[in-house]
Amino acid sequence: MKRFLRLLVLSFFNLQVFYAQLPWQTEMPKRELRAVWVTTLSGLDWPTTKATSKANIEKQKQELCQLLDQLKAVNVNTILLQTRIRGSLIYPSQLEPWDISLTGQYDRNPGYDPLAFAIEETHRRGMELHAWMVTIPAFKTEVAKKMGKKSLLFTHPNLLLKHNGQYYLDPGQSGTADYLSAIIADFIDRYDIDGIHFDYIRYPENAAAFADGATYKKYGQGKPKAQWRRDNITAIVRRLYQEVKAKKPWVVMSCSPVGKYRDTRRYSSRGWNSYDAVFQDAQGWLREGIQDALLPMMYFTGDHFYPFAVDWQEGSYGRHVAPGLGIYFLHPQEKDWDLSVVTREMHYLRRNGLAGQAFFRSRFLTDNVKGLYDYLQRAFYPYPALPPRYPWNDSIAPAKPKDFTLEGGLLRWRADGEEPGGLRYNIYASAQAPVDVGRAENLVAPLLPTPEYRFDRLTLMACGLHLAVTAIDRSGNESEAAQLDLSGCRTPSRIPLNPLGKPVAHRGQSGAKE
Repeated sequence: MKRFLRLLVLSFFNLQVFYAQLPWQTEMPKRELRAVWVTTLSGLDWPTTKATSKANIEKQKQELCQLLDQLKAVNVNTILLQTRIRGSLIYPSQLEPWDISLTGQYDRNPGYDPLAFAIEETHRRGMELHAWMVTIPAFKTEVAKKMGKKSLLFTHPNLLLKHNGQYYLDPGQSGTADYLSAIIADFIDRYDIDGIHFDYIRYPENAAAFADGATYKKYGQGKPKAQWRRDNITAIVRRLYQEVKAKKPWVVMSCSPVGKYRDTRRYSSRGWNSYDAVFQDAQGWLREGIQDALLPMMYFTGDHFYPFAVDWQEGSYGRHVAPGLGIYFLHPQEKDWDLSVVTREMHYLRRNGLAGQAFFRSRFLTDNVKGLYDYLQRAFYPYPALPPRYPWNDSIAPAKPKDFTLEGGLLRWRADGEEPGGLRYNIYASAQAPVDVGRAENLVAPLLPTPEYRFDRLTLMACGLHLAVTAIDRSGNESEAAQLDLSGCRTPSRIPLNPLGKPVAHRGQSGAKE
């Protein structure tokens, strides 16, 4: 990690020189949601090694660390880690079994807590972790009994319906909301997650054949069936949002709806949209304020993409929309898209003020399919970015850091006051003073989990840089910057810094009284 930080700061200098004259440099935002879905289903993205021995446990952990390092190096800031798969989990619970991806066997303890490990390693790298929870689908019929006695088939069979060879929770039954609420309550207090990301919080494809007629007859209350279904999904979304916010208001609640909300005035969704086909009133959730962000699955091109991206933005009601891009279609064995298909969409989203983008899925990014990884690193994500603010959760900025000390290359400080969820810290640097903390190219180390930052002469050339440090709360509110002029630093010994950031005169230092 220390080596990584040194390389990060060194590359910062090179990037400032190289990118300063490029025509799109002004597009570089300081805040942008840069998310990647990391799929644990069948170990598609992680893990490939099964945790069946101590050596394999360490190898499985190392795989994740290497993946996170790759994503950090390209300035991704949000990891969407698949945490609930299909009625199974990657953390210990009495409610559902361990997922098969961890050990090759359902409900086998992998010997460590993968979710806790992933959170720690993600935070260590200055990124956020959002728990990606597959919501309504349960499991395929042929594996249902293999999952053991904690399977939904044994614990809550009354909530399940078969559809196209798979079991699904029935959204029309009140017990479904109760069950999903229990799942969230089971882990929200135990884990320091930054967000919960709901996938498939909707009715399944070919919903006309979904066998919920008896449920509708019992609970429909005379509503048109389509509206009843939308109300069922909205009620689940509302309940989960409100219950999480009551415990941890800073946790970002998001979901990935179908990529087209409804038909637009000029462009048809051709029968596949969130509102009519699978009964997600996703823009209604933003309007009501029961989602913080949407990551619609916009795995399309041309007129199937651009008009609907604008529609999402126009219907965001001040919340965040960061469309998901289907980068797996770049692969020659998929649709063999040209790289320009994705890069044009990325630039369009940024120019039109959407909150960012998400990539499905991580392996197609880290494998550098069609050169996408290189393009992000070289041209689109050359600098870090902070995730968006969520001012409706909390809008008050924390106090700026103070009481700085420098000892042996370790800069330490503290911040007054207690913030819900705690504080993180951002380091900015430039050759000019004061450091402009509004510029993305000056952001060196975002979201540090502790009030300290280590550097050495190789990275900061014997204290030759001007630094600025800010505190940031879990809702993204950033403090005023504490400006640090370290140009007078001549010695590795302990140096206290005054509130303006200049070294305090002491015996033996230039300018001090003898």
